[in-house]
Amino acid sequence: MKKLQKETIYDIAEKAGASASTVSAALNGTWKKRRIARATAERIIAIAREQGYSTNLQARALRTSRSGLVALLVPEYNRFFSSIAQAFSDEVRARNQCPVIISTGRDTEKEHETVNDLMSWSIDAIFFVGAVAPDALSKQCQNTEIPHVFVDQPCELAPSVVTDSRTGARILTREILSSMTKRGVKIGESPLDTIYFLGGDRRLPSTRNRVAGFSDAIFAHVGHLDAEQIIAETYDLGAATESIATLYRELGGLPRGLFINSDSVFEGALRFLAKLPEAELAECSMGCFDYEPLGQLLRFPVHMMRQRHKMLVQRAFNLLENKSPPVIEMVQPELYPAPAG
Repeated sequence: MKKLQKETIYDIAEKAGASASTVSAALNGTWKKRRIARATAERIIAIAREQGYSTNLQARALRTSRSGLVALLVPEYNRFFSSIAQAFSDEVRARNQCPVIISTGRDTEKEHETVNDLMSWSIDAIFFVGAVAPDALSKQCQNTEIPHVFVDQPCELAPSVVTDSRTGARILTREILSSMTKRGVKIGESPLDTIYFLGGDRRLPSTRNRVAGFSDAIFAHVGHLDAEQIIAETYDLGAATESIATLYRELGGLPRGLFINSDSVFEGALRFLAKLPEAELAECSMGCFDYEPLGQLLRFPVHMMRQRHKMLVQRAFNLLENKSPPVIEMVQPELYPAPAG
């Protein structure tokens, strides 16, 4: 028969070689204020668990005293995610806290391992950006009572702020189609006289929504869409280079329209496009769902859809600080048309 909790404190004190007051501080989370060593607190909590305490006691005890650390997990450090990280850092420091920014490489295992590591640091909150498995991460945070919010990735179990990718993609696609029409392209007449969607991972909501917006605009303009027009398997830069090269070979030239999904895919595509003559590039109307300031210096015009990273981060903080229930807030992106010329 298990002992009552009141008796267990003294049992733990004896096993840990500590006073009852030290055990109490470790279990109620005031051990930092009492200047008790983390190793001592963790040893006491481990013994408490063996005596029948809830496994959540460890997380609760280690987190009661605020650390001042707020974490941001990003998939990679491309321009968009780096902009998110900068905006996040500014917001955290404005609150007299310390930002912790970690890249997980779109790896589910790394995401969960990182959350476990952050728990041991008594992290105050976690912002997840572009997470691969948001629901599982939310459950992990809920089990340890870590406040969290998702950015650029909807989650059914926690508050989320995302770009309205479907609307943005539809607007960008229309802009590309308009440029093609102005150049006299008979859109859809042949595989070469059409527009292709390049890059992204259709398993992720952001890509799925952009594909949906792209499809909406194509159907509205020409009434049909071929599966071959959508090439969305990965955000990998090298894969993007190979994909555009393969498309070029299969079509016998550059298609008359390209929708490039993200700045990392854009960089990969540019590695191939840079080898083509200027006259050939001028025959292709392009758009990128991301904003690259240096794009204005390219030899050919590119329409761009800028995601509002500062607004995304500010709204995420607002949801977190107001203890919002699970909700998805949409932020409209901003079109930057290609310079006329």
